[in-house]
Amino acid sequence: MSAPTTAPEPSAADPRTPWSGSVRRTAEGSLEVGGLDVRDIAAEHRTPVYVLDEADLRGRARAFVTAFAEAFADLAGADVYYASKAFASVAVDRWVHEEGMHVDVSTGGELAVALRAGVPGEAIALHGNNKSTAELERALRAGVGRIVVDSLGEIEHLADLAGRLDLPAPVMVRVTTGVHAGGHDFIATAHEDQKFGLSLTSGAARAAVDAVLARPELVLLGLHSHIGSQILDLSGFEVAAGALLRLRAEVAAQTGTLMPEVDLGGGYGISYTGADLPPTPAQIAPALADVVRRVSAELATPPPRVSVEPGRAVVGPAGLTLYRVGTVKPVTTEDGTERRYVSVDGGMSDNIRTALYDAAYTAAVASRRSEAPAVVSRVVGKHCESGDVVVRDVLLPDDVTAGDLLAVPATGAYGRSMASNYNLLPRPGVLAVGAGKARFIVRPETEDDLLALEMG
Repeated sequence: MSAPTTAPEPSAADPRTPWSGSVRRTAEGSLEVGGLDVRDIAAEHRTPVYVLDEADLRGRARAFVTAFAEAFADLAGADVYYASKAFASVAVDRWVHEEGMHVDVSTGGELAVALRAGVPGEAIALHGNNKSTAELERALRAGVGRIVVDSLGEIEHLADLAGRLDLPAPVMVRVTTGVHAGGHDFIATAHEDQKFGLSLTSGAARAAVDAVLARPELVLLGLHSHIGSQILDLSGFEVAAGALLRLRAEVAAQTGTLMPEVDLGGGYGISYTGADLPPTPAQIAPALADVVRRVSAELATPPPRVSVEPGRAVVGPAGLTLYRVGTVKPVTTEDGTERRYVSVDGGMSDNIRTALYDAAYTAAVASRRSEAPAVVSRVVGKHCESGDVVVRDVLLPDDVTAGDLLAVPATGAYGRSMASNYNLLPRPGVLAVGAGKARFIVRPETEDDLLALEMG
């Protein structure tokens, strides 16, 4: 059994906190977020529910934009894209754009949401390893600022499509740099044996650049790299940046084309349990600026305009999921120890990451304060799967009981966006809170929604 985490008391001053900035304990012992008592949230809006702290999210977006503007002021500048795969909604895309971010999308659905939010096409980037013709056409007609190409076949297909539509196609080439960073193998995206990008080592990346230059329908903006997710060490970004800058200089020397931009991706980690110390925007931006400045000088090439793509680091800590406890069951494990199974009214349908990646979370009793001794607990859902685990090991008070509210922080990213209707559970809504007010920015599903799809 892995060591259980202790459910931390919320503290906005602690850089390791997984809780959003407005979460605190009230005098009565319940949690408050955005100026609202979670007991009132649960009573009015039911559970489970995703609760999103708007001010916290906006503040994180603003911190990235400010840090990169300052760090790259003496270079060619920087753009910050919100990786909306973390959580795409009309409200969130609008908020981050109002705070100065561009928006990164990876499907037609995410593109539709960004456009509905009022994000102009030139401030949108389209990713994806298998973009459909319809997605590419919609992106071209919307005038997106960049399309990140992921294969040699896509380059030819996009050029043909752009020619037929008589629309410019600004592209970046996604480069697999060989840097392996992040947590689980499923979220490390720059090692060779995976579906994304074009290999630098094999020569595929250079071949892709040459293929783009050979098609007048395409405008080559630059090179793109994404090395993984939930990254807490910046050294991988520095290695990848150096690799891209060297390829850029090589192409310039051999073809006369100096690409104006380099995208260093995202994947910046957050604290899920209070045990990790993730880098802040004020640390990330100068570190990347330093390597761009140094390597560009070594190569005697003008520095490019740089872009980055935080997603989880913007929306993840701004969200929490509020559940109500049902069954509480003590279980004796094979080694003779006892673990408390605490079942909640959601589960892997609203947070698949623990089952999928063995992701670590913490939890806290949210409706009251308890002085009872802490016991090793496993927070589980109500689905027909033994792997339906929300928090694998956490210390919760011995008196946790049916009816208690349980809060799991740091679920703003990849909670609602990866949610499902497994066992035909309706997906929870996303409740934005702030200044003592709440409103659904994504309404909760109902059984009527599920039945509306039936054709039998």
